[in-house]
Amino acid sequence: MDPRGKLVLLTGATGGLGIAIARSLGGRGARLLLTSRREPELRELASSLPGDGHRWVVADLADDCAVERIAAEAAGVDILVANAGLPAGGRLERTSPEDVERALRVNLAAPVRLAHSLLDGMLERGAGQLVFIGSLQSKAAMPRSSLYSATKFGLRGFALSLRQDLAGTGVGVSVVLPGFVRDAGMFADSGASPPLGLGTVTPDEVGEAVARTIERDLAEVEVATFQQRLAAAIAHRRPHLAARVTGRRAGKVADQVIEGQANKR
Repeated sequence: MDPRGKLVLLTGATGGLGIAIARSLGGRGARLLLTSRREPELRELASSLPGDGHRWVVADLADDCAVERIAAEAAGVDILVANAGLPAGGRLERTSPEDVERALRVNLAAPVRLAHSLLDGMLERGAGQLVFIGSLQSKAAMPRSSLYSATKFGLRGFALSLRQDLAGTGVGVSVVLPGFVRDAGMFADSGASPPLGLGTVTPDEVGEAVARTIERDLAEVEVATFQQRLAAAIAHRRPHLAARVTGRRAGKVADQVIEGQANKR
């Protein structure tokens, strides 16, 4: 789908990846409906994007009523980019029930419910694109990530299955899987260093990948270095081997990230 002139609903718009995605799609002539919890940043982002017709809605996707309110504002939307997400790292036994519920709502339930709310209109028009921003961790389990992995594995499975159901309807479904990202996300937020030797990608690379995914109706796109993609492929097929090789080192990095992201839940 050509995003030029299309209305795009982008969740998590004021995070590092959200800003890059908004700029990439705005640069291609899309009109954006931006959502996040932070109104000043939403207003600033909307005003900085090229083109006209950009709007924003302040919403916390952990709130039961947020999805319905966003869907009402997004009537007639052509493209959904479900980007909002919480870190949700840590040992499950040390995670409060409230944090478990919040992570499940924001990372998994909200994207599913938004797709459900917007799908009828897209099917009636015979056109649309649903894009879900997952993670390379949807293929490779890591220590301290049981809850986060549950949401990302689930989101990837939901997207790929829904794509099969909607084949031939004119509505595409895609999942974008970023790997380690510099200048945004968990390492930028926490101050921790990515694992040596695996490399990183930029937020702009993720933004461009999202736009390319929409234009070509790609099923799944990994935005990561070759080393990361290879490591994820091995971990996906041989999880016991990956855990044995990287377990202690990966756990140490994960602990640093969790400590640095404590205020992001």
